[in-house]
Amino acid sequence: MSASLVQRKLQPTSATLTLTPSAPDHTGLKVGVQTRVCNGLSYILEYTKTKGDSDEEVVQDDIRVSIKKKAYLTLLGTETDYVEDKLSSEFVFHNPNIKRNSGCGESFNV
Repeated sequence: MSASLVQRKLQPTSATLTLTPSAPDHTGLKVGVQTRVCNGLSYILEYTKTKGDSDEEVVQDDIRVSIKKKAYLTLLGTETDYVEDKLSSEFVFHNPNIKRNSGCGESFNV
C-alpha cells in the first residue's frame, strides 16, 4: 500500500503582536508574561535599549517592540492599544488566546 501525499495550501501567519494607531511610539519596549499567584499569567512591560538574543522583535510603522521568548505563543495574535482617560493611561491587550480571566482582573489563563 503506497502512501498518498496530500497537498495543502499554507496560510500566512499573523503577527505576534500588533499595535493600534493610539499605541505610543516607545522604542525599546519589551513585552512578556509572568506567573501570578492568584490565577495564571499577567503581562509585564519594561523599557530596554537592547533586544535579547532569544527575544522576538515586532516592527510596525517604525516602532520596535521586543517579545520575551517565553511569552511568544501566549501573545500570538494579540492587539495592543494605549488608552488614556481622566484618571489613568495604560496599555490594553486584546488577546484572542485567553480562556479565562481571574476574578481580580489582574491575571488570565490561556
